[in-house]
Amino acid sequence: MTTYTALSIPSATLKELRDTDDSGRPMRPYTAGAGGDSPDCVGSPLRCCLRAVEPGERVALVSYAPLRRWAAATGAGPGAYDEVGPVFIHAEACGGPRGAGGYPFARVGALRTIRRYNAAGHIVGGRFFEIPEQMEAGFDRAFGEAFAEPEVALVHVRALEYGCFQFEVRRP
Repeated sequence: MTTYTALSIPSATLKELRDTDDSGRPMRPYTAGAGGDSPDCVGSPLRCCLRAVEPGERVALVSYAPLRRWAAATGAGPGAYDEVGPVFIHAEACGGPRGAGGYPFARVGALRTIRRYNAAGHIVGGRFFEIPEQMEAGFDRAFGEAFAEPEVALVHVRALEYGCFQFEVRRP
């Protein structure tokens, strides 16, 4: 049973990103798997609904600053810890995640970082995480370890290979 909730990008934020992303660029949607000069993104993580891109879907690659947006809502000041990175989203509203929860984009052996932030938005630790065969139990242990430290307010899960933001977990 999952103890923690993987958070997708909030719908109000998605609406803003579909207009102008967190680097100030307008959204440029395209059809996944259509070829041409669009990125080949079929199978890539969609941060709006926490599942993989399927062929033929209208998507966009946008810049997203998850810590900056959290800080704006909480009054935190992450300073130099603020990061902006590329994420795939649906080009139009999709209704968000469906299903029973769990941890998205998980496959046995995939490499992740579990990065911890305090209430000021500063990095206060992190760890390397290789997704085990018992994926949910492994994530639950890693998040339990992170939130066992009282100063940890939220955790970002990122792909180790490219540093891509996968999802966020907040203190229960």
